[in-house]
Amino acid sequence: MKGFLLSTSTNRFILIMIHIAWINALGGHTAHANSVALYTPYTELSVPPGESIDYSIEVINNSGSIRDVAISLSGLPEGWDYSLKSGGWSIGKISVLPGEKKSLSLKVEVPLKIEKGTYNFKVIASGFTVLPLTINVSETGTFRTEFTSNQANIEGHSNTTFTYNAKLKNMTAEPQLYALRSNAPRGWNVNFKANGKQVSSVNVEANHTQDLTIEVNPPSKIKADTYKIPIQAYTNASSADLELETVIKGSYEMELTTPTGLLSSNITSGGEKRVELLVRNTGSSPISGIKLDRKVPVDWDVIFEPNEISSLEPGENTKVFATIKASSRAIPGDYMATLEAHTPEVTERASFRVSVKTSMVMGWFGFTVILVVLGGIYHLFQKYGRR
Repeated sequence: MKGFLLSTSTNRFILIMIHIAWINALGGHTAHANSVALYTPYTELSVPPGESIDYSIEVINNSGSIRDVAISLSGLPEGWDYSLKSGGWSIGKISVLPGEKKSLSLKVEVPLKIEKGTYNFKVIASGFTVLPLTINVSETGTFRTEFTSNQANIEGHSNTTFTYNAKLKNMTAEPQLYALRSNAPRGWNVNFKANGKQVSSVNVEANHTQDLTIEVNPPSKIKADTYKIPIQAYTNASSADLELETVIKGSYEMELTTPTGLLSSNITSGGEKRVELLVRNTGSSPISGIKLDRKVPVDWDVIFEPNEISSLEPGENTKVFATIKASSRAIPGDYMATLEAHTPEVTERASFRVSVKTSMVMGWFGFTVILVVLGGIYHLFQKYGRR
């Protein structure tokens, strides 16, 4: 009986000692665990598929001794990528001085092929603490391509090269070879450039963006208006459309000529010549208030009928008659008369060559003078030649 009691007392003593040791051990472990903390202000985020998330995490040493902390991730969904760095280096363990903290950079890549939902994972400081993080994916990931331009509307004249800067983003999970095409109206010319070179297709890596330059040249004789230029980048798996706008401002161009295109004529000294002219609007905007003028040699003149044209629509022309009056003192030869049609927006000139010839009367008069002179010489020769 005494042996049994001794055994019971001994067992009780042993149990008490085990319990005390367990309490001490538990207290020591708790204190050890609370000596290191992990902190980030962004513990729950909402992002679209394909997004990159950069966390800044602080490892805080609350103890009085140096702590070597092994850092790892747990529960990150399959197919997600991450990198853990400090000071630009990839790390697995970090040492923190007493009462100080170290910063970690955690980058998490959300895949494109993913379902909408909430995803949880943990950053673990092994043996110390755990930092739970949550990412809410806002939509289901698809094979999508994005085609954008920061300035899709440009205004200019018809002889302008319209240059658009665009971005083609591959939002799929695979590299894509995109063919590029335009459904511009007939007569328009559209060129694509990547990295300064003209291309008809481009390779874009998964979740990467390619910068493109799109050059649009409209037909030279096009009316002032706003034109839509549809652009498409496409593959077998994905495609994207971009609509550009080209605003053609009115161009003011004019032509002054004759129905035959011949810009020359003959005239006699002191005479006049009536010439038919054509004034044609070759631009893309209406032209109004067209005045006719001239620059001619001294004592010459040009009279226009009419001397002003009220308006001409693009492509239209009208007849004008110019009566050229030569100086009575003009000697035979070629003279230039500059005829001009002008408005505040545009001026067109035509150099008209006029050949002056002697009139029949003056010709016969000259011939008569020559005969008289010759007759006088003959008479003098007959009268005085024998002496």
